[in-house]
Amino acid sequence: MKQGNIGVTTENIFPVIKKFLYSDHEIFLREMVSNAIDATQKLKTLAQKGDFKGEMGDLTVRVKLDKDAKTLTISDRGIGMTADEIDKYINQIAFSGVTDFLSKYKDEANAIIGHFGLGFYSAFMVADKVEIVTKSYKDGAQAVKWTCDGSPAFTIDDAEKDDRGSDIILHIADDCKEYLEHNEIERLLNKYCKFMPVPIAFGKKTEWKDGKQVETNEDNIINNIEPLWTKTPSTLKDEDYKKFYRELYPMQDEPLFWIHLNVDYPFHLTGILYFPRVNSNIDLQRNKIQLYCNQVFVTDQVEGIVPDFLTLLHGVIDSPDIPLNVSRSYLQSDANVKKISTYITKKVADRLQQTFKDDRKDYEQKWDNLKLFINYGMLSQPDFYDRAKDFALFKDVEGKYFTFEEYKTLIKDNQTDKSGNLIYLYAQNKDEQYSFIKAAEDKGYSVLLLDGQLDTLMVNMLEEKFEKSRFSRVDADIIDRLIVKDDQKKETLDKDDSDCLTEVFRSQMPTGQKANYAVEAEAMGVDNSPLVITQSEYMRRMKENSQFQPGMSFYTQMPDSFMVVLNTDHKLIKQVLDDTKKSVGERLKPIVSDLKGQEARLAALHQSQANKKPEEISKEEKDDLQNTEKVINDERDKKNKLLSDYAAGNKIVHELIDLALLQNGLLKGEALDKFLKRSYELIG
Repeated sequence: MKQGNIGVTTENIFPVIKKFLYSDHEIFLREMVSNAIDATQKLKTLAQKGDFKGEMGDLTVRVKLDKDAKTLTISDRGIGMTADEIDKYINQIAFSGVTDFLSKYKDEANAIIGHFGLGFYSAFMVADKVEIVTKSYKDGAQAVKWTCDGSPAFTIDDAEKDDRGSDIILHIADDCKEYLEHNEIERLLNKYCKFMPVPIAFGKKTEWKDGKQVETNEDNIINNIEPLWTKTPSTLKDEDYKKFYRELYPMQDEPLFWIHLNVDYPFHLTGILYFPRVNSNIDLQRNKIQLYCNQVFVTDQVEGIVPDFLTLLHGVIDSPDIPLNVSRSYLQSDANVKKISTYITKKVADRLQQTFKDDRKDYEQKWDNLKLFINYGMLSQPDFYDRAKDFALFKDVEGKYFTFEEYKTLIKDNQTDKSGNLIYLYAQNKDEQYSFIKAAEDKGYSVLLLDGQLDTLMVNMLEEKFEKSRFSRVDADIIDRLIVKDDQKKETLDKDDSDCLTEVFRSQMPTGQKANYAVEAEAMGVDNSPLVITQSEYMRRMKENSQFQPGMSFYTQMPDSFMVVLNTDHKLIKQVLDDTKKSVGERLKPIVSDLKGQEARLAALHQSQANKKPEEISKEEKDDLQNTEKVINDERDKKNKLLSDYAAGNKIVHELIDLALLQNGLLKGEALDKFLKRSYELIG
């Protein structure tokens, strides 16, 4: 019997392991099974080299649970260890059996999981005692048993063991009893060991017999030792890829298409990335790529390994160049990781480009699913935009698809304004913005459909990328002001009539709905609507952008800005103006006359004081100016009160306002009920 202390630099490494070495306690099972696989792979390598000439036989790694004894045992028939090897590899933590083995068999050791020296000690995260019963593959080897209770003290005794290999027996601690549950161990094996390269058995398969589940004699193998990504792409069919996708994601819709990754230089990488059907809600789609190291699951938090936008993909990446005890700080600094990220981006872009070229019609059918993913890539990674601009598409409101260049060619003759700017018109909702779309189409203009959750950000970016171009939503203004073709002045009302008309409607616009309404009058043609409500492109876009940029959240608190445009060519607007003059015209005349006189007086006062320094202006002059301003305000209030009182009883004014609000989805609740009752009265 041998006793001693484990060769570590700290008095007690186990609390450190339990608290800091791994972020998640459940990782212990991955480490235990990985070591068993590692020992098995070493035996295979020795056999290939001719250094082991015995019968390999059944190499299945077995995981056994004994709830009564409170033990979990991981057994392999790998190379096993001698007492000296236990002393070197287990007791002296600074030495790794893997490192030593790789230096001797570096050419044939590609299948060794390795990389980690402290993996075995993760057992003490969940166990208060660990035993190793092991027997080396070497002729005449004596089986030994190593025991440690979580302190640096250990014992090594001779033991009885018929077969080569190792049994790792974990005596599960009282505060980790969940690891004595069959379902929990099965879950961990499925999560971490599902594709390990050596068969792993956990109990026996069961079958339904005599009304209950009973065990059979057949091992329950929990892993697929040759997952699809390890096979040569030319040997695989589409159905193979779809079947594997169902294995990875049982509840997901069929993928759009996939990329089989396979690179040996300047790093080793295999894997399959699937393009899922993604319509919305980016965050729900993340963490679907599984990262493996030689078929051992590492993590599904792959943000540091693949570019942010590619975390929307599903699938598997397997690289021995990424260690098992992966950390975010490691990922951010490692050169291999950066190379992998660049390579994957290029492969994704190449595949999309090829798909677009090979079958454009099929690509267009998939575009609505691909759009979110590609737009996210262009927004988050400038070099991806440079690649994607040739296969990214616009869709118009009629459902036709165009590349950026094709669409520019389509609209440049008709949608260039008088300043030489190319105007891209778009709608976000075909139904809600129907009349605005129709007004644009009646002018011969094309309208894009930008209804995706990233489209507002895309519009901002494309305005920077496209030369002399501007994007305007079709309801941002009346169509002739969205694409201004010339400086021709249309017939307009005289100022007094225009002021009366706009005040009549302004005074009746809704209040207290976090919305501001400015009103103006313009001749828009007899065939156009009598009243149009448009929304400021700038403010609306700022509010939409604020949901993606926390620093802009104050925009969400600001009221919506709308412009109400009265069409002075329309008979109903003319009717309102005529009726206003008849009803209040005589009472308005003296007020308007006084107002003009006072405004002229105010202008003269301002002019007389314009060239004087503040200290040169007398108190009488200041008082005169202040009193004149007060009189003007009082006269305006009088005028507005007269017009407001009149407008309050004008059903046509209210009907026109409510119709425009209804058209823009702004008429709700009590206001909608009033509109309906008034409409019935007017019809009756």
